[in-house]
Amino acid sequence: MNKGNPFLQKVETEEELRSMLGTPSELVKRKAISYLDQNCVEFISNSPFLVISTSDESGFCDVSPRGDQAGFVQVLSKKYLLIPERPGNKRMDSLRNILTNPRIGLLFMIPGLGETLRVNGKAMLVKDEELLEKMAVNGRKPLIGIGVEVEECFIHCAKAFIRSGLWKPDSWPDQTKLPSPAKMLLEHTKLPHATEESIQGSLEESYTKRLY
Repeated sequence: MNKGNPFLQKVETEEELRSMLGTPSELVKRKAISYLDQNCVEFISNSPFLVISTSDESGFCDVSPRGDQAGFVQVLSKKYLLIPERPGNKRMDSLRNILTNPRIGLLFMIPGLGETLRVNGKAMLVKDEELLEKMAVNGRKPLIGIGVEVEECFIHCAKAFIRSGLWKPDSWPDQTKLPSPAKMLLEHTKLPHATEESIQGSLEESYTKRLY
């Protein structure tokens, strides 16, 4: 494998980029709005999964998934929504980034629907008890939430899902041939005395007993 940078020819300006890929249609130019209308609210209420994009103060980026029952993200008004922070691995990448750089991007997905909803804005870490209580599951409320002030939202087309066949079960790979997360963790962490089996057991325990 080449250890150096393999990219010899790079696009350097937007003008060059436009000359290669063209300009958006009027439909695309006009599709972004600055608030959550009823269409966006309905989309979010049917979404059980989203991806959060953040970066730290230096610009180092992170993308992190969030998922729960459809409607787990609360729309508080046309300009504000709240995402519950469920128990995780305590790295807190997204949360730490938000403390130093509030810019955030969200991508909402609905199973079976190719189009996604993109929301961009400013984030904050929220600890309002009254708001968090409403997001409790099995009697356990999140300790913190990610509040988002919406600045831009728009529908993204379905081409990526069509190309990938993501929602088509008959295109899914054989589960027995997929990469093993436990094996990856074992080889990445190099923990003494750990085995693939012990790590797999830890993962399963987390998935069955510590979702909330």
